[in-house]
Amino acid sequence: MKNEIKIALLISTYNWPKALNLVLESVFKQSKLPHEIVIADDGSLESTKEVIASFKQQSKIPIKHIWHEDLGFRKSIILNKAILAVSADYIIQIDGDIILHKHFIKDHINSRQANTFLFGSRISLSKSKTQSILNQGNQTIHYFTKGLKKRNRLLRLPFYKYFTKRENKNSKKIRGCNISYWKKDAMAINGYNEAFVGWGYEDYEFIQRLVNNGVYGKRLKQVALQYHLYHKEAAKGDTTIGDKILTNIIQNKICFIDNGIIKQD
Repeated sequence: MKNEIKIALLISTYNWPKALNLVLESVFKQSKLPHEIVIADDGSLESTKEVIASFKQQSKIPIKHIWHEDLGFRKSIILNKAILAVSADYIIQIDGDIILHKHFIKDHINSRQANTFLFGSRISLSKSKTQSILNQGNQTIHYFTKGLKKRNRLLRLPFYKYFTKRENKNSKKIRGCNISYWKKDAMAINGYNEAFVGWGYEDYEFIQRLVNNGVYGKRLKQVALQYHLYHKEAAKGDTTIGDKILTNIIQNKICFIDNGIIKQD
């Protein structure tokens, strides 16, 4: 259709090619495919590039691999490069350790609204279940699958969207592995804050500035299901700088930051 809204799936990844392979397999099993896939790679080795290349050969959907050198955790920087590379109107963003329910993309598309970002939750897989999936490649997951946490989230109930209201506020439940937003809204706040280097609150701060700019949030309950592969949590380190950045953004209702997609002199 001439006026069809274009959808991009944005996947952030770093040095876990086996997991990324599972993620991409789940993408190509979707009931509704995106118009493009953009992979934000924070400096992975050649093995990740090989996984992406194998899917590029088979895919009728454009796959863009946005990579930069590994100089430590620089997720905000690579996400900005990826957002800039997106040619679609609407971005669905996930992480490279997430397996998608077959209607994940469809649910985000059906729930989208103007001037609104969406955020969903995830179902965590146990260490043993994750290892089983990685070894066997069998992604079949259902309510009675062993090794699930918060399994009630597995119940897909699309009618829930009629009981969920938009709110112009942030949420502690925000996870960058399950959000979606309009590219123009991300560009209006200059994308992610590149002052975040190392582990921090980059996703929460990004959403907070959307809220400050008048964008509403809507929680996706019992839809847009996804399964999180178990791994050891990265060390958080010193969050002092991140805390100060976030406090400043909230207190001063800052929307546009200088150190974002477009660099300000």
